[in-house]
Amino acid sequence: MDNALNSAWRKTAATIYVKPTDSKIIGSVEFDITDLMIYVKEKRAAGLKVTPTHIFALATARAIKAGIPEMNTFIRRGRVVTHPSIDAMISVLLPGGQMGSVRLNDADQYQLSEAVPKLQEQIKIARQKSDDTQKLKDRIGRIPWPLRNWVYQLFYLINIRWGINLPGLSTHQFGSFVVSNIGSLGLEVGYPALFPVANVPFVLILGGIKEKPWVVKGKIVPRTIMNVSIAMDHRMLDASHGGQLFSYLKKVVSNPSILEE
Repeated sequence: MDNALNSAWRKTAATIYVKPTDSKIIGSVEFDITDLMIYVKEKRAAGLKVTPTHIFALATARAIKAGIPEMNTFIRRGRVVTHPSIDAMISVLLPGGQMGSVRLNDADQYQLSEAVPKLQEQIKIARQKSDDTQKLKDRIGRIPWPLRNWVYQLFYLINIRWGINLPGLSTHQFGSFVVSNIGSLGLEVGYPALFPVANVPFVLILGGIKEKPWVVKGKIVPRTIMNVSIAMDHRMLDASHGGQLFSYLKKVVSNPSILEE
């Protein structure tokens, strides 16, 4: 029982998280994805195993590129600096119920037909062997307490606060932003944590999909609805940046073929 409660991740979490004191901005929007799901169904029938996660990840990268550069930043030595590229980190479910992640570098430069097989291959590899995030958790989890806390604080100071790359650990290890689909886990709404050791300014959460009565052109009709939530680091971002992102996402959801351009 003790081993189950004190997995490598739980030991790591107890080391890196403290009682919340910092401010962050959290928000959520319900998206009408009726047309999007029709598009997904058509693409899957044609052989492209696309999911809403692929579409939201690419659309987010495109939004940053199109006009929200503040959403590709992090804090280094007390200053806001920009990531060298727009890289999407996408959470995936690994064997045994653990959560891992795969990374799509230069996500803003991909068409949907290119990104889907690329991510499928990375997910396959991550499920066959530990991904980078799991390896980091395992390394921290193997350090005995209280040395674990001291090692983490030193790592955090050098790698995150000072922005100095350590052997095998880049300050851009977790990409520019994170997308996680908790709807696949049975949750309808979720509000994410900002992983302290990740230099990401925001995390995007895709919730459950369900049918709901919706007003379309003045009439109440059944539509397919997904709740999308975001947590933003208030040191770099304001609510206006989240509004710009969600406005762009709505544009893509209503016309997902944009991602084929």
